[in-house]
Amino acid sequence: MKAIKLLFISMLMVSFSGFAQEAEQAEEPKAEEHYNINKFRQLYQEFSTPNQYRSASGAPGPKYYQQRADYEMDIRLDDENHHIYGYETITYTNNSPDVLDYLWVQLDQNMRAKDSKTPLIEGGGVAPFAQPAGFVGEYLSEPFDGGFNIKKVLDSKGNPLKYMINQTMMRVEMPKALAPGKKFEFDIEWDYNVNNHVEGRGRSGYEEFPDGHRAYVIAQFYPRMCVYNDVEGWQNSQFWGRDEFALPFGSFEVNITVPEDHWLDGTGKLTNRKDVYSSEELRRYEMAQRTYDEPVVIRTQQEAEKLAMMPGATKMKTWKLKADYVRDFGWTSSRRYIADAMAVKVGDKDVMAVSIYAPEGNPLWEQWSTKAVAQTLKSYSRMTFDYPYHKAISVHAKNQGMEYPMICWNYGRPDAEGNYSDRVKFGMISVIIHEVGHNYFPMIVNSDERQWTWMDEGLNTFVQYVAEQDMGENYPASIEGLDAYPSRRGPAAAIVPYMAGDQRYIAPIMSKGLNTYQFGSNAYGKPGTALNILRETVMGRELFDYSFRTYSQRWMFKHPTPEDFFRTMEDASAMDLDWFWRGWFYTTQFNDMGIKSVDKFYVSADMNQEMKDYLEERNIPKDRVPQLVYMVKEGSEDYKEEMKGKAPSEVVSDLKDYLMDNFTAEQRAAMKEPKYFYQITVEKPGGLVMPIIIEYTYADGTTETATHPAEIWRLNDKEVSLSKATQKEIVGIVIDPKLETADIDTSNNSWPQEPKVDKFEEMKQ
Repeated sequence: MKAIKLLFISMLMVSFSGFAQEAEQAEEPKAEEHYNINKFRQLYQEFSTPNQYRSASGAPGPKYYQQRADYEMDIRLDDENHHIYGYETITYTNNSPDVLDYLWVQLDQNMRAKDSKTPLIEGGGVAPFAQPAGFVGEYLSEPFDGGFNIKKVLDSKGNPLKYMINQTMMRVEMPKALAPGKKFEFDIEWDYNVNNHVEGRGRSGYEEFPDGHRAYVIAQFYPRMCVYNDVEGWQNSQFWGRDEFALPFGSFEVNITVPEDHWLDGTGKLTNRKDVYSSEELRRYEMAQRTYDEPVVIRTQQEAEKLAMMPGATKMKTWKLKADYVRDFGWTSSRRYIADAMAVKVGDKDVMAVSIYAPEGNPLWEQWSTKAVAQTLKSYSRMTFDYPYHKAISVHAKNQGMEYPMICWNYGRPDAEGNYSDRVKFGMISVIIHEVGHNYFPMIVNSDERQWTWMDEGLNTFVQYVAEQDMGENYPASIEGLDAYPSRRGPAAAIVPYMAGDQRYIAPIMSKGLNTYQFGSNAYGKPGTALNILRETVMGRELFDYSFRTYSQRWMFKHPTPEDFFRTMEDASAMDLDWFWRGWFYTTQFNDMGIKSVDKFYVSADMNQEMKDYLEERNIPKDRVPQLVYMVKEGSEDYKEEMKGKAPSEVVSDLKDYLMDNFTAEQRAAMKEPKYFYQITVEKPGGLVMPIIIEYTYADGTTETATHPAEIWRLNDKEVSLSKATQKEIVGIVIDPKLETADIDTSNNSWPQEPKVDKFEEMKQ
């Protein structure tokens, strides 16, 4: 009989629920409008269709291909006139199924040509104020002529090839179309004026010191092949200065001739170390290869300063570097350089962590640069894959932060007396971690930076945050006096000011970097924070880390797209994350949740007014309803009538006996006996859907935290009600107590609501 009663109760509740749903559906928007607001629908419209090149799992497809470009180069640096001369042979392999009628080559230095269009795409009018150097450069100076001077383009037999230059792109006409599986070899001779990167900024160039000597950080210095792939065809989007690069993999053999007193290093293995190092430098380098705890100085400050006091050498020396399967090449050279190095154990091999810096960088650089490189290699390898190259170099360059395979340049300089603040120290360590980290994204996981800036900058910013926290733990002296490394990006709260900003000046992450406002927050901060939230709050570290490593290892030395990343993260975790990608990456919506109300309930065996009204509307006799459990809201008429000064335990004593009669003695013994029942209504003024993290504080001072997945919003995007039964009275409730979800307004996150303090009164106090 009791089983029949329970079945009837269930049917009655289902019927009542169905009636309520019918009433709600009558007020729902039309199907088309509802589709547009459904934040949990799949990303079929936004994603490209899987095919034989890229599978639905996010992995490369069975017909995936990529092109190859191999380079042989002879480079000469004219230090006196800061000019570079180069001759290169490019061997291009067509691994695509397509016949190619011509080749596209990048001429990035043409952004600095006298007739460059780059300055003409910036509006803004006359600035109300400017630094003197900027004012002179804007209005009083002739444009710097730093574009490529293309002297020759020849085929392998020395015959001239037709070519056409369109700003930063050069189309090379081949004698005949290049069939699938075939190679084409051609030569380019060129030169250009090297810019002063301190005065005019830029990713590459030289810094001139008061003694007249210079330090060169050189990149984008040679005509480079464009990417051709299954997604874009030729990726020959113009270089306007912001969006970075899309490049194919290949091998490099580069001979660089510089003054003989220069110290040089770059991408690849130095194949003639014995010819360019002194015997003492060789001895120190061999010692560094066996040292894992502290850097070994290979070229000392005293040696560098002695050379800087002398006139520059007139004789030249050639450094030979060779790299296999890298996407680019960069190098640095100066007579003023100090160099140190130490070995880092990565997997089953040793990697050399190297720092190169002028005396102006000390004592900061000798203390922290190489250690930061070492920590980056360890942290990133743990999160992705073992670093595959033999070295990673950090070069000191004023106002710089730029990356290339195995080498990067970084800012951070003490004052003239050698003093530096924590801000300078942490800024330097962070930029080193970030730029060395770019070896993983995009130098190895080779995304298209020109189109999707966040795929290298955002992913790298996320892993940078992990490495920074590791740095604080493994090198505690670096954060002396602090609880943890003070990361500028990564924690959810750090992105709130951006997400709460004026929507007119915010673009979705899935935007071309050139076309976005607040570039740093859009391409670095927001995607880095989103991934940190995904790891810490949505997925959990174990699931996230496995999936992130899967993506990294699937796409090592390949060209992934955003869909490949999104699909792999879901494929490896069994989590449907389309709602997350849509909200964080495809929209500019923000998260704002708050506690709308908290109601206390008591249980009762007496029919409440809600059920009475329900039966009366439908002419259902009361005697047809079996005994039910009713919830009476504190403060309601039912509550006032039933309680009449009684304690809750007195009111429900009969009900408890009735309920217990339905269960065995063993079942009764295992039951909880909650005394308090609460309904917490959470509203969501913000458009972003996120998990509800809710912390309860009890009268005895203890706390309890529960996390409701984001799917709790799937049927109502405005508000949801939660139920909580407990033996202890709740005295406080907080939404997102640890600020994990980037909630832009926490003033409505607490119950009882904290009183608002008048700002004027606060100032007076």
